[in-house]
Amino acid sequence: MTSLLVVALVAGGAWGLVADRIAARWPAHEDGSVRGTDWRTAAVVLFGALAPALVVLKYEQEPGALAYVGLLVLALTLLFATDLDQRLLPDVITLPIVAYALVGFVTGIGPFVRSPGDLLVAAIVALAVPVLLFVVAIPFGAGAIGMGDLKLLFGIGLLAGAIRLVATVIVGALAAAVGIVVLLVLRRITLKSYVPYGPFLIIGTVWALTVSKAI
Repeated sequence: MTSLLVVALVAGGAWGLVADRIAARWPAHEDGSVRGTDWRTAAVVLFGALAPALVVLKYEQEPGALAYVGLLVLALTLLFATDLDQRLLPDVITLPIVAYALVGFVTGIGPFVRSPGDLLVAAIVALAVPVLLFVVAIPFGAGAIGMGDLKLLFGIGLLAGAIRLVATVIVGALAAAVGIVVLLVLRRITLKSYVPYGPFLIIGTVWALTVSKAI
C-alpha cells in the first residue's frame, strides 16, 4: 500500500464525513431541521474513502488524470451525500460537470474523450441515454427517476464517453438492486419506500472511471 493510497483513504473518508454534514444542512430543509449522524453518514464516509482510493489505484502513474478524476470524485461524494439525505442532486454541482468535461477535452487533461469524433459520439449518447431512461420511467409515475439523475448522466457521458456511460448505467442498476435488498433486510426501508437512484449511479460512475476495462 503506497503512501498516496493511504492519504486517499484517510482524506477521502474525512471528506465523506464533511460532505454528510454539509448535506444535513444544505440545501436547507423546509422545516429547518438538521439530521444527526446515522447509517447515511457511514455510507458516505465509506464511499468517500473508497472512491479516491480507486482513483489512486488506477491513475497514480498519470498525475494529470489523477487530479482530473480526483476532483470529480470530490464533487460526486457531495452529490452522494445530498441525494441520500434530501433526494436531491443540486444543479450547482451537476451542471458544472458539463463544463468540466469540455475543459478536460480542450486541455487534453481528460483521459477518456480524446478526439472530436469521440466527443461527438459521447454527446449523442450522453443525450440519448437520459432521454431513454426518462421515457422508460414514465409508466412508473412521477419521481421514478429524477431530473438531477438525468443531468448527472449527461455530464458524465460527455466526460467519460459513450461506453463508460453505458457501464455507469448498468453497474448503477446492479448496485441499486443489491443496495435495496440490503436495506430491506436491515429494515431501513420498506417495499413502499422511495429510494434515491443517484447514489447508485454515482457508484456506477466511479466503477466506470476506475475499474471498467472500457477503452
